[in-house]
Amino acid sequence: MEQKVLQRKVNYIAPTLNTETESETAYRQIRVAAYCRVSTQMEEQLNSYEVQVKHYTDKINSEPKWSFAGIYADKGISGTSAKKRDEFMKMIRSCKRHKIDMIITKSISRFSRNTLDCLKYIRILKELNVDVFFEEQGLHSKDAGAEFYITIYGSIAQSERISVPMSGGASSKVPKKEK
Repeated sequence: MEQKVLQRKVNYIAPTLNTETESETAYRQIRVAAYCRVSTQMEEQLNSYEVQVKHYTDKINSEPKWSFAGIYADKGISGTSAKKRDEFMKMIRSCKRHKIDMIITKSISRFSRNTLDCLKYIRILKELNVDVFFEEQGLHSKDAGAEFYITIYGSIAQSERISVPMSGGASSKVPKKEK
C-alpha cells in the first residue's frame, strides 16, 4: 500500500512589534542627568552653583519616570569652549556610552556660550538619541524646529559674553573705545 504524504504550507507572519526593545523602553525609566555651570569663583556665583546642583538633584529624584544619572558641574569655567570643561566632556562621554537619555540644564547660556560648540554637541547628542531640556527657554532639543531656537538663543548668549563684562569673571573681549 502506498502511503500518501500531505504537505502543509506554512505562512510566516512577522511580528509587528519588536517586543524586546519596545517592552524594555515602555517600562524603563529615563536616565536623566543635569549640567550646571558657573563662570566665576565669586561667592554669589558659587552659591548659584550649589543652588543649581540641589535643584536638579531634587527635580530628577522627584520624577517617578526618571532615574538619577548624575550631576555634571563645572565651577569657575567659561562656557566658550567645551574642551576646557571637564565635567561637560565627561557628560558627553557618558552619553556616548548610553548611560544618559536626557540632560536638563538651566539655559542655553549655561550649556554653551559658543554657538558652534552648542550646535555641534546638540547634534552629537541628537544622533545618540539624547534629549537636552533647557529650563529657561522651555525647549527640548528633540522638538521640531528646536535647532533654530537653539541657534538664536545661542547667538544671544555668545554676544552677551562678548559685550557684557562680568564682574569678577571673564573680562570683556571687546576693546574699549578711545575718546
